[in-house]
Amino acid sequence: MKRLGILVVLIAGSAFAWKQYSKRHHEIADLPTAPARQGEFAVMIRCRGSLTARRSEQLTAPVGVQDLQIVWLAPSGTEIKEGQPVVRFDQSRLQQEVLEKRVALRQAQASLDQGEAQAYMRVEQDKVDISSTRYAMEKAKLEASKQAIVSASEGKKSSIDLGIAEEKVTLQNSSADLHVKSDGAKNASLRRLRDEAKAELDRSLQRLTLMELKSPLNGIVTYLNNRSQGWMNAQPYKAGDHVASGSAIAEIPDLSTLEMESKVEETDRGRIAEGDAVLVHVDAFPEKAFSATLSRISPLTEQSNDEWPPVSTFRAFAAINPPDPRLRPYMNAAADIIQTKLPNAISIPAKAIFTSQGQPVVYVKGPNGYQKTKVTVRARNTDEVAVEGVQAGSQVALVDPELAKK
Repeated sequence: MKRLGILVVLIAGSAFAWKQYSKRHHEIADLPTAPARQGEFAVMIRCRGSLTARRSEQLTAPVGVQDLQIVWLAPSGTEIKEGQPVVRFDQSRLQQEVLEKRVALRQAQASLDQGEAQAYMRVEQDKVDISSTRYAMEKAKLEASKQAIVSASEGKKSSIDLGIAEEKVTLQNSSADLHVKSDGAKNASLRRLRDEAKAELDRSLQRLTLMELKSPLNGIVTYLNNRSQGWMNAQPYKAGDHVASGSAIAEIPDLSTLEMESKVEETDRGRIAEGDAVLVHVDAFPEKAFSATLSRISPLTEQSNDEWPPVSTFRAFAAINPPDPRLRPYMNAAADIIQTKLPNAISIPAKAIFTSQGQPVVYVKGPNGYQKTKVTVRARNTDEVAVEGVQAGSQVALVDPELAKK
């Protein structure tokens, strides 16, 4: 009987020990862990922002042309080459205007040709009349030279005829000069009317060429909002819309000049400089980090109007190199500005760092549970921390085992 009691006690003790061991082993196995990795650790400053194009051109409706209506648009978001058409307006009214201006120009040119022909005929007629009067004057001179051999009355008559012939020559010359000036003034007026008609035609032809807007550079097509029906009903321009003269219709950003525009906190401004390497994480492509270089930083802070309370931040721009054809302006992204790099550093997730008695510690997984280990933090990022005091490959807990046990 005594032996049976001892056997029962031994069995109960073994069961309790096995239960405690299994419970501890189960707790150890259930806690999430992460390995401590050894390698280059990049100390980064994370910022948020969006992609923007450093070079962008707007397409505006022609100035001085009324009643513009869009009849064709290039598909929005498509890539387009320099010189390719983007927007076409209705040309029917201008084409009719060009026909009318051409008819007016031909009429003005015909009137000018007729005036010049009449002036030429009048000049030739004046030349004939002047020749006739000069001939009469020379004949009168010849008769006047016979005064010595003819009677006095005949000589006096010859002198009077000579004077009359000379007056006719003078009068004919004056009349010819008057005709030249009169015809010149008339033809100058006709020529001015012809030039005005030609200028009107040229202006109409110039307006006709503006009925097709072409891309000034290589990029993508982005249409602006049509606010003619009010801000609440604003929608991107489409075929059939009427456009006011000089209104901006589309924007063509140059994809080769895409850069990351980020907001940098004032506390981080002194830790970055132009030329720093940047890793851009575009929200639409989370699987890839795009390489970039910090190209410029705004000299003064800018206050945002879409946040409350307003926050003052610096603007940092990082040029993406090489450009990726998948990227588009205004895509949301995060930028990791690399401040410095630590070679052969041990890094663990930031969630694996805990505080014990004011000191940073980690819990290293071992065969008998988690061992609290003091560490020294060398550098800290948002998600990772570089530490000393942990061996590479060690599994560290991502939650506090003591709190998990409770």
